[in-house]
Amino acid sequence: MPVAPRTSDDVRPTTEAAPAGPGRAASAGPSAGEGITAALLGVLGLLSAIAPLATDLYLPAFPQMTADLGVGATSIQLTLTAFLLGVTAGQLVFGPLSDRFGRIPPLLAGAALMVVAGVATVLAPTAGVLVAARLLQGLGGAAGMVIGRAIISDLAVGKAAASAFSLMMIVGGVAPVVAPVLGGVLVDPLGWRGILAIVVALSVIMVVAIVAVVRESYPAERRLADRAERLASGSPLRALRSRTFVGYTASFSFAFAVMMAYISASPFLYQDMMGLGEATYGLAFGLNALGLMVVSGVSARLAATHEVRRLLTIGIGTTLGATLALALMVAVGTPTGWLALPLFVAVSSLGLVFGNATALALGAVPLAAGVGSAVMGALQFGLAALVTPLVSLGGASAVPLALVMLTCAATAMLALVLAGRRSSSPATAARAG
Repeated sequence: MPVAPRTSDDVRPTTEAAPAGPGRAASAGPSAGEGITAALLGVLGLLSAIAPLATDLYLPAFPQMTADLGVGATSIQLTLTAFLLGVTAGQLVFGPLSDRFGRIPPLLAGAALMVVAGVATVLAPTAGVLVAARLLQGLGGAAGMVIGRAIISDLAVGKAAASAFSLMMIVGGVAPVVAPVLGGVLVDPLGWRGILAIVVALSVIMVVAIVAVVRESYPAERRLADRAERLASGSPLRALRSRTFVGYTASFSFAFAVMMAYISASPFLYQDMMGLGEATYGLAFGLNALGLMVVSGVSARLAATHEVRRLLTIGIGTTLGATLALALMVAVGTPTGWLALPLFVAVSSLGLVFGNATALALGAVPLAAGVGSAVMGALQFGLAALVTPLVSLGGASAVPLALVMLTCAATAMLALVLAGRRSSSPATAARAG
Protein backbone atom coordinates (compact mmCIF):
# COMPACT_ATOMS: atom_id res chain seq x y z
CA MET A 1 0.00 0.00 0.00
CA PRO A 2 1.32 3.50 -0.72
CA VAL A 3 2.61 5.65 2.07
CA ALA A 4 1.73 9.30 1.99
CA PRO A 5 4.46 11.75 1.08
CA ARG A 6 5.61 14.37 3.50
CA THR A 7 3.26 17.20 4.19
CA SER A 8 3.32 20.15 6.51
CA ASP A 9 1.52 18.03 9.11
CA ASP A 10 4.44 15.59 9.36
CA VAL A 11 7.04 16.78 11.82
CA ARG A 12 10.44 15.26 12.37
CA PRO A 13 11.60 14.26 15.85
CA THR A 14 13.39 17.15 17.39
CA THR A 15 17.15 17.52 17.47
CA GLU A 16 19.36 20.34 18.58
CA ALA A 17 21.07 20.26 15.18
CA ALA A 18 18.01 20.92 13.03
CA PRO A 19 17.13 24.55 13.62
CA ALA A 20 14.94 26.48 11.29
CA GLY A 21 17.10 28.34 8.85
CA PRO A 22 17.07 30.03 5.51
CA GLY A 23 17.43 26.72 3.71
CA ARG A 24 14.59 24.83 5.40
CA ALA A 25 11.84 25.91 3.08
CA ALA A 26 13.79 24.79 0.05
CA SER A 27 14.89 21.54 1.60
CA ALA A 28 11.78 20.63 3.54
CA GLY A 29 10.76 17.79 1.26
CA PRO A 30 9.81 16.50 -2.16
CA SER A 31 7.36 18.13 -4.45
CA ALA A 32 3.64 17.49 -4.10
CA GLY A 33 2.52 14.07 -5.32
CA GLU A 34 5.85 12.35 -4.64
CA GLY A 35 5.60 9.51 -2.13
CA ILE A 36 6.54 5.98 -1.20
CA THR A 37 4.76 3.39 -3.32
CA ALA A 38 4.44 -0.33 -2.77
CA ALA A 39 6.86 -0.96 -5.66
CA LEU A 40 9.47 1.34 -4.12
CA LEU A 41 9.06 -0.30 -0.72
CA GLY A 42 9.56 -3.69 -2.32
CA VAL A 43 12.79 -2.60 -3.97
CA LEU A 44 14.07 -0.92 -0.81
CA GLY A 45 13.23 -4.09 1.11
CA LEU A 46 15.38 -6.07 -1.34
CA LEU A 47 18.19 -3.53 -0.91
CA SER A 48 18.08 -3.96 2.86
CA ALA A 49 17.88 -7.76 2.59
CA ILE A 50 20.63 -8.45 0.06
CA ALA A 51 23.54 -8.08 2.48
CA PRO A 52 21.99 -10.26 5.24
CA LEU A 53 21.12 -12.87 2.61
CA ALA A 54 24.67 -12.83 1.30
CA THR A 55 25.93 -13.13 4.88
CA ASP A 56 23.87 -16.09 6.05
CA LEU A 57 22.80 -17.99 2.94
CA TYR A 58 26.09 -19.82 2.49
CA LEU A 59 26.78 -20.63 6.15
CA PRO A 60 25.60 -24.27 5.86
CA ALA A 61 28.13 -24.75 3.04
CA PHE A 62 31.20 -24.07 5.20
CA PRO A 63 32.19 -27.75 5.57
CA GLN A 64 31.86 -28.28 1.82
CA MET A 65 33.97 -25.18 1.12
CA THR A 66 36.81 -26.32 3.37
CA ALA A 67 36.97 -29.63 1.49
CA ASP A 68 36.74 -28.13 -2.02
CA LEU A 69 39.29 -25.37 -1.44
CA GLY A 70 41.63 -27.49 0.68
CA VAL A 71 41.85 -25.06 3.61
CA GLY A 72 40.97 -25.06 7.27
CA ALA A 73 37.77 -23.77 8.84
CA THR A 74 39.52 -20.55 9.90
CA SER A 75 40.19 -19.56 6.29
CA ILE A 76 36.56 -20.08 5.36
CA GLN A 77 35.42 -18.14 8.42
CA LEU A 78 37.51 -15.25 7.11
CA THR A 79 35.18 -15.01 4.10
CA LEU A 80 32.35 -14.14 6.50
CA THR A 81 34.50 -11.76 8.53
CA ALA A 82 35.66 -10.00 5.35
CA PHE A 83 32.08 -9.56 4.16
CA LEU A 84 30.96 -8.07 7.49
CA LEU A 85 33.93 -5.70 7.45
CA GLY A 86 33.00 -4.67 3.92
CA VAL A 87 29.38 -4.02 4.92
CA THR A 88 30.47 -1.96 7.92
CA ALA A 89 33.01 0.11 5.98
CA GLY A 90 30.75 0.42 2.97
CA GLN A 91 27.98 2.08 4.91
CA LEU A 92 30.41 4.68 6.21
CA VAL A 93 31.51 5.31 2.60
CA PHE A 94 28.23 5.29 0.68
CA GLY A 95 26.16 7.15 3.29
CA PRO A 96 28.18 10.39 3.13
CA LEU A 97 28.56 10.03 -0.66
CA SER A 98 24.78 9.91 -1.03
CA ASP A 99 24.44 13.12 0.98
CA ARG A 100 26.95 14.81 -1.34
CA PHE A 101 26.06 13.41 -4.79
CA GLY A 102 22.47 12.25 -4.39
CA ARG A 103 21.08 8.78 -3.76
CA ILE A 104 21.08 7.20 -7.22
CA PRO A 105 24.74 7.44 -8.41
CA PRO A 106 26.33 5.82 -5.32
CA LEU A 107 23.45 3.32 -5.10
CA LEU A 108 24.05 2.11 -8.66
CA ALA A 109 27.81 2.07 -8.12
CA GLY A 110 27.45 -0.10 -5.02
CA ALA A 111 25.02 -2.47 -6.72
CA ALA A 112 27.32 -2.85 -9.74
CA LEU A 113 30.28 -3.54 -7.44
CA MET A 114 28.28 -6.24 -5.67
CA VAL A 115 27.49 -7.95 -8.98
CA VAL A 116 31.12 -7.92 -10.18
CA ALA A 117 32.48 -9.05 -6.82
CA GLY A 118 29.76 -11.70 -6.63
CA VAL A 119 30.87 -13.21 -9.93
CA ALA A 120 34.39 -13.31 -8.52
CA THR A 121 33.18 -15.25 -5.47
CA VAL A 122 31.55 -17.88 -7.67
CA LEU A 123 34.68 -18.34 -9.79
CA ALA A 124 37.23 -17.94 -6.96
CA PRO A 125 39.98 -20.58 -7.40
CA THR A 126 41.45 -20.13 -3.91
CA ALA A 127 40.33 -19.12 -0.45
CA GLY A 128 42.43 -15.96 -0.65
CA VAL A 129 40.65 -14.77 -3.78
CA LEU A 130 37.31 -15.63 -2.17
CA VAL A 131 38.12 -13.56 0.93
CA ALA A 132 39.07 -10.53 -1.20
CA ALA A 133 35.96 -10.89 -3.36
CA ARG A 134 33.70 -11.18 -0.31
CA LEU A 135 35.22 -8.00 1.13
CA LEU A 136 34.34 -6.10 -2.06
CA GLN A 137 30.93 -7.77 -2.21
CA GLY A 138 30.13 -6.54 1.30
CA LEU A 139 31.39 -3.07 0.42
CA GLY A 140 29.01 -2.88 -2.54
CA GLY A 141 26.08 -4.48 -0.73
CA ALA A 142 26.26 -1.85 1.99
CA ALA A 143 25.14 0.83 -0.46
CA GLY A 144 21.63 -0.60 -0.73
CA MET A 145 21.20 -0.85 3.02
CA VAL A 146 22.38 2.63 3.93
CA ILE A 147 20.90 4.51 0.97
CA GLY A 148 17.58 2.66 1.17
CA ARG A 149 17.02 4.05 4.65
CA ALA A 150 18.05 7.53 3.51
CA ILE A 151 15.57 7.44 0.62
CA ILE A 152 12.66 6.78 2.96
CA SER A 153 13.89 9.55 5.23
CA ASP A 154 13.89 11.88 2.21
CA LEU A 155 10.30 11.07 1.27
CA ALA A 156 8.50 10.72 4.60
CA VAL A 157 8.74 11.73 8.24
CA GLY A 158 6.98 10.96 11.49
CA LYS A 159 4.23 8.36 11.33
CA ALA A 160 4.51 7.91 7.56
CA ALA A 161 8.23 7.17 7.84
CA ALA A 162 7.70 4.74 10.71
CA SER A 163 5.06 2.88 8.70
CA ALA A 164 7.33 2.70 5.65
CA PHE A 165 10.34 1.51 7.64
CA SER A 166 8.25 -1.18 9.33
CA LEU A 167 6.99 -2.46 5.99
CA MET A 168 10.52 -2.46 4.57
CA MET A 169 11.77 -4.32 7.65
CA ILE A 170 9.37 -7.18 6.89
CA VAL A 171 11.83 -8.13 4.14
CA GLY A 172 15.09 -6.77 5.55
CA GLY A 173 14.50 -7.94 9.11
CA VAL A 174 13.43 -11.45 8.23
CA ALA A 175 16.25 -12.07 5.73
CA PRO A 176 18.93 -12.95 8.32
CA VAL A 177 16.46 -15.25 10.06
CA VAL A 178 15.41 -17.35 7.07
CA ALA A 179 18.66 -17.30 5.06
CA PRO A 180 20.45 -20.08 7.02
CA VAL A 181 17.44 -22.36 6.68
CA LEU A 182 17.20 -21.71 2.94
CA GLY A 183 20.92 -22.29 2.58
CA GLY A 184 20.65 -25.62 4.36
CA VAL A 185 18.04 -26.74 1.84
CA LEU A 186 20.05 -25.63 -1.20
CA VAL A 187 23.60 -26.61 -0.27
CA ASP A 188 23.33 -30.26 -1.32
CA PRO A 189 21.70 -29.81 -4.74
CA LEU A 190 23.58 -26.62 -5.70
CA GLY A 191 26.87 -26.69 -3.82
CA TRP A 192 28.53 -23.63 -2.34
CA ARG A 193 29.27 -22.03 -5.71
CA GLY A 194 25.63 -22.44 -6.68
CA ILE A 195 24.50 -20.70 -3.49
CA LEU A 196 26.87 -17.81 -4.16
CA ALA A 197 25.51 -17.69 -7.73
CA ILE A 198 22.04 -17.13 -6.24
CA VAL A 199 23.45 -14.06 -4.47
CA VAL A 200 24.78 -12.82 -7.82
CA ALA A 201 21.36 -13.34 -9.43
CA LEU A 202 19.69 -11.37 -6.64
CA SER A 203 22.29 -8.61 -7.11
CA VAL A 204 21.48 -8.40 -10.82
CA ILE A 205 17.77 -8.21 -10.02
CA MET A 206 18.63 -5.43 -7.56
CA VAL A 207 20.37 -3.39 -10.29
CA VAL A 208 17.44 -3.81 -12.67
CA ALA A 209 14.95 -2.89 -9.95
CA ILE A 210 16.89 0.25 -9.03
CA VAL A 211 16.91 1.44 -12.63
CA ALA A 212 13.23 0.62 -13.14
CA VAL A 213 11.72 1.87 -9.88
CA VAL A 214 13.96 4.12 -7.79
CA ARG A 215 14.12 7.82 -8.59
CA GLU A 216 16.32 10.49 -7.10
CA SER A 217 14.88 11.54 -3.73
CA TYR A 218 17.58 14.05 -2.80
CA PRO A 219 17.95 16.43 -5.78
CA ALA A 220 20.73 18.95 -6.20
CA GLU A 221 18.73 21.95 -4.98
CA ARG A 222 17.92 20.22 -1.68
CA ARG A 223 21.51 19.10 -1.26
CA LEU A 224 22.76 22.64 -1.75
CA ALA A 225 20.20 24.10 0.67
CA ASP A 226 20.92 21.49 3.34
CA ARG A 227 24.66 21.94 2.93
CA ALA A 228 24.29 25.69 3.42
CA GLU A 229 22.21 25.16 6.54
CA ARG A 230 24.70 22.67 7.98
CA LEU A 231 27.50 25.18 7.47
CA ALA A 232 25.41 27.97 8.98
CA SER A 233 24.77 25.88 12.09
CA GLY A 234 28.50 25.95 12.88
CA SER A 235 28.97 22.17 13.02
CA PRO A 236 27.74 20.05 10.10
CA LEU A 237 27.75 16.85 12.15
CA ARG A 238 26.34 18.27 15.40
CA ALA A 239 23.07 16.38 14.92
CA LEU A 240 24.94 13.08 15.00
CA ARG A 241 26.07 13.89 18.54
CA SER A 242 22.59 14.77 19.76
CA ARG A 243 21.08 12.66 22.53
CA THR A 244 18.07 11.97 20.34
CA PHE A 245 19.99 10.45 17.44
CA VAL A 246 22.46 8.57 19.61
CA GLY A 247 19.72 7.17 21.83
CA TYR A 248 17.47 5.89 19.06
CA THR A 249 20.42 4.57 17.08
CA ALA A 250 21.69 2.64 20.10
CA SER A 251 18.18 1.29 20.76
CA PHE A 252 17.97 0.02 17.18
CA SER A 253 21.47 -1.48 17.16
CA PHE A 254 21.25 -3.27 20.51
CA ALA A 255 17.81 -4.62 19.58
CA PHE A 256 19.33 -5.99 16.38
CA ALA A 257 22.07 -7.56 18.51
CA VAL A 258 19.35 -9.40 20.44
CA MET A 259 18.21 -11.01 17.20
CA MET A 260 21.74 -11.82 16.02
CA ALA A 261 22.55 -13.48 19.34
CA TYR A 262 19.46 -15.66 18.91
CA ILE A 263 20.34 -16.50 15.28
CA SER A 264 23.92 -17.47 16.17
CA ALA A 265 22.90 -19.76 19.04
CA SER A 266 19.74 -21.22 17.53
CA PRO A 267 21.23 -24.32 15.83
CA PHE A 268 22.93 -25.39 19.05
CA LEU A 269 19.95 -24.50 21.24
CA TYR A 270 17.20 -26.11 19.17
CA GLN A 271 19.08 -29.14 17.85
CA ASP A 272 21.65 -30.04 20.50
CA MET A 273 19.84 -28.94 23.64
CA MET A 274 16.19 -29.39 22.64
CA GLY A 275 16.88 -32.42 20.48
CA LEU A 276 15.03 -31.20 17.38
CA GLY A 277 15.87 -32.64 13.99
CA GLU A 278 16.90 -30.44 11.07
CA ALA A 279 13.37 -30.26 9.63
CA THR A 280 11.77 -29.49 13.01
CA TYR A 281 14.46 -26.91 13.71
CA GLY A 282 13.61 -25.25 10.40
CA LEU A 283 9.94 -25.11 11.39
CA ALA A 284 10.74 -23.57 14.78
CA PHE A 285 13.08 -21.09 13.15
CA GLY A 286 10.47 -20.25 10.54
CA LEU A 287 7.79 -19.73 13.20
CA ASN A 288 9.90 -17.05 14.85
CA ALA A 289 10.49 -15.43 11.46
CA LEU A 290 6.75 -15.44 10.82
CA GLY A 291 6.15 -13.77 14.19
CA LEU A 292 8.63 -11.03 13.29
CA MET A 293 6.94 -10.49 9.91
CA VAL A 294 3.44 -10.33 11.38
CA VAL A 295 4.38 -7.86 14.12
CA SER A 296 6.27 -5.69 11.60
CA GLY A 297 3.10 -5.53 9.51
CA VAL A 298 1.01 -4.67 12.56
CA SER A 299 3.53 -1.97 13.48
CA ALA A 300 3.22 -0.42 10.03
CA ARG A 301 -0.54 -0.13 10.49
CA LEU A 302 -0.39 1.12 14.07
CA ALA A 303 2.15 3.80 13.16
CA ALA A 304 -0.56 5.63 11.22
CA THR A 305 -2.69 6.19 14.35
CA HIS A 306 -0.35 5.78 17.34
CA GLU A 307 2.67 7.67 18.64
CA VAL A 308 5.80 6.18 17.11
CA ARG A 309 7.87 6.42 20.27
CA ARG A 310 5.14 4.64 22.25
CA LEU A 311 5.17 1.73 19.80
CA LEU A 312 8.94 1.56 20.09
CA THR A 313 8.72 1.57 23.88
CA ILE A 314 6.22 -1.30 23.84
CA GLY A 315 8.45 -3.27 21.49
CA ILE A 316 11.64 -2.85 23.49
CA GLY A 317 9.78 -3.36 26.78
CA THR A 318 8.32 -6.64 25.51
CA THR A 319 11.72 -7.78 24.25
CA LEU A 320 13.27 -6.94 27.61
CA GLY A 321 10.54 -8.81 29.48
CA ALA A 322 10.93 -11.87 27.24
CA THR A 323 14.72 -11.95 27.61
CA LEU A 324 14.37 -11.55 31.40
CA ALA A 325 11.98 -14.50 31.43
CA LEU A 326 14.46 -16.47 29.34
CA ALA A 327 17.28 -15.71 31.78
CA LEU A 328 15.15 -16.68 34.80
CA MET A 329 14.07 -19.94 33.16
CA VAL A 330 17.67 -20.83 32.38
CA ALA A 331 18.74 -19.92 35.93
CA VAL A 332 16.16 -22.18 37.60
CA GLY A 333 16.76 -25.08 35.23
CA THR A 334 13.45 -25.04 33.35
CA PRO A 335 13.24 -27.86 30.77
CA THR A 336 14.92 -26.62 27.62
CA GLY A 337 11.87 -26.97 25.39
CA TRP A 338 10.07 -24.22 27.28
CA LEU A 339 12.77 -21.74 26.26
CA ALA A 340 11.20 -21.60 22.81
CA LEU A 341 8.31 -19.52 24.22
CA PRO A 342 10.26 -16.46 25.46
CA LEU A 343 12.48 -16.68 22.36
CA PHE A 344 9.41 -16.41 20.13
CA VAL A 345 8.13 -13.39 22.07
CA ALA A 346 11.55 -11.70 22.06
CA VAL A 347 12.09 -12.12 18.31
CA SER A 348 8.50 -11.25 17.33
CA SER A 349 8.39 -8.07 19.42
CA LEU A 350 11.38 -6.72 17.48
CA GLY A 351 8.86 -6.01 14.71
CA LEU A 352 7.78 -3.02 16.80
CA VAL A 353 11.38 -1.88 17.18
CA PHE A 354 13.31 -1.86 13.92
CA GLY A 355 11.10 0.36 11.76
CA ASN A 356 10.08 2.79 14.50
CA ALA A 357 13.60 3.22 15.89
CA THR A 358 14.94 3.85 12.39
CA ALA A 359 12.30 6.49 11.70
CA LEU A 360 12.98 8.32 14.96
CA ALA A 361 16.77 8.16 14.60
CA LEU A 362 16.91 9.41 11.01
CA GLY A 363 14.19 11.96 11.74
CA ALA A 364 16.62 13.50 14.20
CA VAL A 365 19.19 14.23 11.44
CA PRO A 366 17.15 15.71 8.56
CA LEU A 367 20.17 17.49 7.09
CA ALA A 368 22.40 14.41 7.05
CA ALA A 369 20.19 11.37 6.50
CA GLY A 370 22.87 9.53 4.52
CA VAL A 371 25.54 9.97 7.18
CA GLY A 372 23.04 9.15 9.92
CA SER A 373 22.01 5.97 8.13
CA ALA A 374 25.68 5.06 7.75
CA VAL A 375 26.34 5.45 11.46
CA MET A 376 23.27 3.33 12.27
CA GLY A 377 24.36 0.56 9.92
CA ALA A 378 27.96 0.52 11.07
CA LEU A 379 26.97 0.26 14.74
CA GLN A 380 24.34 -2.36 13.87
CA PHE A 381 26.79 -4.70 12.17
CA GLY A 382 29.64 -3.91 14.54
CA LEU A 383 27.55 -5.01 17.52
CA ALA A 384 26.33 -8.06 15.59
CA ALA A 385 29.90 -9.13 14.94
CA LEU A 386 30.72 -8.62 18.62
CA VAL A 387 27.84 -10.58 20.17
CA THR A 388 27.87 -13.51 17.73
CA PRO A 389 30.86 -15.31 19.26
CA LEU A 390 29.83 -14.50 22.84
CA VAL A 391 26.79 -16.80 22.83
CA SER A 392 29.00 -19.90 22.42
CA LEU A 393 31.36 -19.24 25.32
CA GLY A 394 29.50 -21.47 27.77
CA GLY A 395 29.71 -24.68 25.75
CA ALA A 396 26.69 -26.92 26.45
CA SER A 397 24.71 -24.21 28.22
CA ALA A 398 22.12 -21.59 27.33
CA VAL A 399 23.46 -19.21 29.98
CA PRO A 400 25.62 -17.12 27.60
CA LEU A 401 22.72 -16.70 25.17
CA ALA A 402 20.34 -15.61 27.93
CA LEU A 403 22.86 -13.16 29.39
CA VAL A 404 23.79 -11.64 26.03
CA MET A 405 20.17 -11.20 24.94
CA LEU A 406 19.15 -9.73 28.31
CA THR A 407 22.12 -7.34 28.38
CA CYS A 408 21.45 -6.12 24.84
CA ALA A 409 17.72 -5.69 25.49
CA ALA A 410 18.38 -3.79 28.72
CA THR A 411 20.89 -1.54 26.95
CA ALA A 412 18.35 -0.85 24.20
CA MET A 413 15.81 0.20 26.82
CA LEU A 414 18.36 2.40 28.61
CA ALA A 415 19.24 4.08 25.31
CA LEU A 416 15.54 4.69 24.64
CA VAL A 417 15.14 6.31 28.06
CA LEU A 418 18.16 8.55 27.44
CA ALA A 419 16.81 9.57 24.03
CA GLY A 420 13.59 10.71 25.69
CA ARG A 421 15.17 12.97 28.29
CA ARG A 422 14.46 16.18 26.46
CA SER A 423 12.58 19.40 26.99
CA SER A 424 8.92 18.73 27.68
CA SER A 425 7.74 21.80 25.80
CA PRO A 426 4.73 21.40 23.53
CA ALA A 427 6.87 21.91 20.45
CA THR A 428 9.24 19.19 21.49
CA ALA A 429 6.41 16.83 22.27
CA ALA A 430 4.88 17.44 18.87
CA ARG A 431 8.08 16.43 17.13
CA ALA A 432 8.39 13.20 19.07
CA GLY A 433 6.04 11.25 16.90
